[in-house]
Amino acid sequence: MQKFPQHMPVMQQTKKINFYYWGLTFLCLFALHSCGYSGQSGLNGVNFSIGVNVTPIRELKPRQEKATVYIQGKVNSSVPLVKQQVYQINDSTGKIWVLTKQTGWKEGQQVVVKGKVNYQSIPLAGKEFGEIYLEEE
Repeated sequence: MQKFPQHMPVMQQTKKINFYYWGLTFLCLFALHSCGYSGQSGLNGVNFSIGVNVTPIRELKPRQEKATVYIQGKVNSSVPLVKQQVYQINDSTGKIWVLTKQTGWKEGQQVVVKGKVNYQSIPLAGKEFGEIYLEEE
């Protein structure tokens, strides 16, 4: 504990200690918030366009499989899995499913996702009904 001069009244000592602890608490909370930890990806909830190329969903193609892209849109729906979650993300150009370990995204929430493009082939009666999806990194 910090030593104070003997001539300093106890009330002033207490105020200095309280100010020190409140300042330290505020600094720690600010640092945690700045790191982006909220149980979600650090990119989510941010209007993210500076320095990153956000790809419109309609431009994602099966030939881009394993390419890393950023998408931005609103959460339409979700499907819980055992250790993961699948969210349907919608931008003004289309919809895509995102496989992630993130939980707690709400319908209507704006998110930015960095993920690898994947393609799931679904052949049925001689036709291809496959779909592109993202796996968050």
